[in-house]
Amino acid sequence: KSLFSVIMDKYQEQPHLLDSHLEWMMHLLLDIVRDKRSPSPLVHLAFKFLYIITKVRGYKIFLRLFPHEVADLQPVLDMFADQNPKDYETWETRYMLLLWLSMTCLIPFDLARLDGNILSEEGCTRMPIMDRILNVAKSYLVVSDKARDAAAVLVSRFIIRPDVKQKRMADFLDWALSTLSKSSFQTMEGTIVMDGMLQALAQLFKHGKRDDCLPYASTVLECLDNCKLSESNQTLLRKLGVKLVQRLGLTFLKPKVAKWRYQRGCRSLAANLQFSAQVPVAQNLVIAADDEEEYDIPGEVENVIEQLLIGLKDKDTIVRWSAAKGIGRITGRLPKELADDVVGSLLDCFSFQETDNSWHGGCLALAELGRRGLLLPSRITDVVPVILKALTYDEKRGACSVGSNVRDAACYVCWAFARAYDPLELKPFVNQISSALVIAAVFDRDINCRRAASAAFQENVGRQGTFPHGIDIVTAADYFAVGNRVNCFLNISVIRELSTKALHNLTPQVPEYMTNVVLPRLLPLAVGTDLHTRHGAILACAEITHALYKLALSLSKMPFREDPIIDGWQWLINDSLRSLPLVSSTARQQIKEAAVSALAALCNEYYINEQREANPALQGELLQQYISELQNTEEMVRCGFSLALGALPRFLLKGKLQQVLEGLKKVICISRKDVSFAESRRDGLKATAKVCQTVGVKRNGPQDEFVCKDNVVQIYTMLLNGMSDYTTDSRGDVGAWVREAAMTSLMEVTLLLVQNEPELLDANICKQIMCCVAQQSAEKIDRFRAHAGSVFLTLLNFDNPPIPHIPHREELERIFPRSEAVTLNWNAPSQAFPRITQLLGLPTYQYYVLLGLTVSVGGLTETTVRYSAQSLFDYMKKIQNDLGAMNNFCETLLQVFEDNLLNDRVSVPLLKMLDQMLANGCFDIFTAEENHPFSLKLLTLCKEEIKKSKDIQKLRSSIAVFCGMIQFQGDMRKKVLFQLFLLLCHPFPVIRKTTASQAYEMLITYSDIVDPDILDEVMTVLSDTNWDAELPLVREKRNYLCDLMKVPKPQLVSKVECGVFAIEFS
Repeated sequence: KSLFSVIMDKYQEQPHLLDSHLEWMMHLLLDIVRDKRSPSPLVHLAFKFLYIITKVRGYKIFLRLFPHEVADLQPVLDMFADQNPKDYETWETRYMLLLWLSMTCLIPFDLARLDGNILSEEGCTRMPIMDRILNVAKSYLVVSDKARDAAAVLVSRFIIRPDVKQKRMADFLDWALSTLSKSSFQTMEGTIVMDGMLQALAQLFKHGKRDDCLPYASTVLECLDNCKLSESNQTLLRKLGVKLVQRLGLTFLKPKVAKWRYQRGCRSLAANLQFSAQVPVAQNLVIAADDEEEYDIPGEVENVIEQLLIGLKDKDTIVRWSAAKGIGRITGRLPKELADDVVGSLLDCFSFQETDNSWHGGCLALAELGRRGLLLPSRITDVVPVILKALTYDEKRGACSVGSNVRDAACYVCWAFARAYDPLELKPFVNQISSALVIAAVFDRDINCRRAASAAFQENVGRQGTFPHGIDIVTAADYFAVGNRVNCFLNISVIRELSTKALHNLTPQVPEYMTNVVLPRLLPLAVGTDLHTRHGAILACAEITHALYKLALSLSKMPFREDPIIDGWQWLINDSLRSLPLVSSTARQQIKEAAVSALAALCNEYYINEQREANPALQGELLQQYISELQNTEEMVRCGFSLALGALPRFLLKGKLQQVLEGLKKVICISRKDVSFAESRRDGLKATAKVCQTVGVKRNGPQDEFVCKDNVVQIYTMLLNGMSDYTTDSRGDVGAWVREAAMTSLMEVTLLLVQNEPELLDANICKQIMCCVAQQSAEKIDRFRAHAGSVFLTLLNFDNPPIPHIPHREELERIFPRSEAVTLNWNAPSQAFPRITQLLGLPTYQYYVLLGLTVSVGGLTETTVRYSAQSLFDYMKKIQNDLGAMNNFCETLLQVFEDNLLNDRVSVPLLKMLDQMLANGCFDIFTAEENHPFSLKLLTLCKEEIKKSKDIQKLRSSIAVFCGMIQFQGDMRKKVLFQLFLLLCHPFPVIRKTTASQAYEMLITYSDIVDPDILDEVMTVLSDTNWDAELPLVREKRNYLCDLMKVPKPQLVSKVECGVFAIEFS
């Protein structure tokens, strides 16, 4: 079923493609339904498939294909006896049966003839078929599933039969109206019942003949008025109410086409072309209403129209759209004078006292009237100004605005008018409409409105042929081009944040107009009360001023030196940086960058004297102020002022370098109170590198002015500290931002030094840089690994001049050939790890690369774990027979473990990695030797790591490692078994169960560690014991295992001695 549904859903957009297949699919499925041998689930499944087809193609098309012979009526009716209306699993069956019945009930014979002898064999009177069908329809009009919709279709087709309408129509309407009156839309049950009744009545008055329905129309309208559906919160009830009202209105009016309507051309394109060739003058006539047949308009019509006008103001679009269609249909049957009154009432919807709902509904109704030729040319002069206002309708509601639906509907009106009227009728309004549509297509902030305006403009260009520069504009601003907002505002418009840039683009075209007209209008708005207007006006002033500056219409250097306004600008920059915590995270970065950029420009222009130096008082005050802000309690303030210090020009840093570096050092260092300030540390590192680049390098220069031999170690210490930042919070590994900035800064400073004073780079610094970056290039996060790899290769391959003292340069160049530097994708674990693991063979890098690999091999990401582990195992295979290399590797591994004891970031993945290495036989060379030092040290470290731990993940990983270590010979096995038996009585049941399970698997793999005579007994105890039971019971079983395997029993220690909870020891 799900596969069939997926296939059919692909036809949703073009369901007509199914038409040639509908008949055979229906017969195939109905054969299953008709086969009495088909089990009930199969029948229901067949109906589900039929429903899926109906849903895609629409029931109106599918309905015609149902078999509707006389012989089909009785079987379909009989099927309803087996249906349970409350079985919500099989509602598709009932829905399709009702549709089938609505088709079979149309047989052209009196239904009484099918009853035959209505006396049953038992002598009881059988219910006539007419009543059976009616009862089925009534019963399903009040159910809560979709069968209710099909029941309404059945009613509309069954009640209008000649034999049924004579005998049952009045009774059915009485029942429906009575049920409707008794129901309330305040309850869910009442809403369902009212929905069914309204659907049935609307369908009945739609398909029934006017003469049959007219006697009942007034009664139905009165009942509908009493229901007060307009007060309901149920959208569908209000929509059905409007739908029924318009059907009643059409029943009151004779079905006729208004002779007074406006007609443009013919239906045939060929006839239109021939007509236009013969008669160039407009021949579109409004036929006079003098020859109209005079007849009285019932008083109920006024009530109907009033309700439809109210429906145009409804809060839901589907109700307004239904009301608009109703207005169009009913107006088409009214005399000319009354129709004109309807248009006048419609125009009242466009008062500015009305809501956007009223404007939207009014636009939809005007479009319907225009499309049907019911809006006469004499009214266009009243309508066009209203539509032009609707095209720019925008109403503020709190922090947002509404009106996009109104603008969209106004575009629909323009589209409808293009098709409805002759070009001569619209010619006086062409300039107004075309300008409004172009502005909407290019500058409306809503994509739907831009596309609607573009479509309306294109329709007018094609139909009217009078729009100026029509083809050129349609080509530049077509439906797809206007979908991209940036393209609209900046490219198509060359002619709000983005609209201000459009003003920037327009300034070169009319600079005088911008200077004399636009700027004076914007300046008052820039200090207005409305926040959004003020923001847009300030941006617009800035963009226009910038454009005028580029045109040299303003002075290239503004004469404000030593003017108080400079202090105002400096205050604005400082205030922007201090206010960063108050700004949304999306705008924060832009404001920060803009303020820092403005600071650099301001300093370079106004803070330097003729001797190219800074005013000492100003320099001291500015730096003191900025450095003090580096210790602000708000992280974002630290970020802003760190970057601001990095942007200061050299003359302001001269003589103050050490002071600045000390301030930045405090930002970069992690302290207990600001451990979460990762972003400020990141920006502090960036600023440090920028400051170094600004002041330059001079080996023997003063440390307050240059990067020199006296401060180079301090600078590198600051930057290298950032490489060990692994801070995490709710956002994840935020320390990665710091490490990324540290790598970039190290690269920038190193390249700066090597190009100016390479002697300042000593071997120890170069070693630390390359080792730290190598570690990062082996870690688990793809993006940061890629950045580390890029930095590593940049430093390795830089040759202008080459960076000195890089450890193992020749081996590195062999592992990373220059020819592959560009093609190597560090983001892909499959490419990165096979290369980086080769560094394990280089003693200088081994510790750092193994530390980085540990978190990758023991990580969570499947591809990272797979490729990093495989690369590690491949390396281990290469050195498996090299005892010296194995010893070195294992010593390094133990050193990494020891250095990171109780550091869960490393120790937990390290345990996972050890488990994989033991399982893959990476230490087979040591397993033959009894009590090998590696295994003893590893066991000691593992015991220390899990001591008093409550971390489930860590404990589980340690169990796997203990089980893997059983392969080592000698006393190790007893010690490992002791640790496992200790964990069999751990306070956490999940740990006890995990230990028992993994110990069982261990004994299957390494059965030689247990005497064969007791193996079965040991494995039975491990598998059959309920390790979730109370500890005394579990301890008894555990001690029994200790006795069997001759392992010392762990002894209890009192709570007072152990401090946290009772633990055991030998």
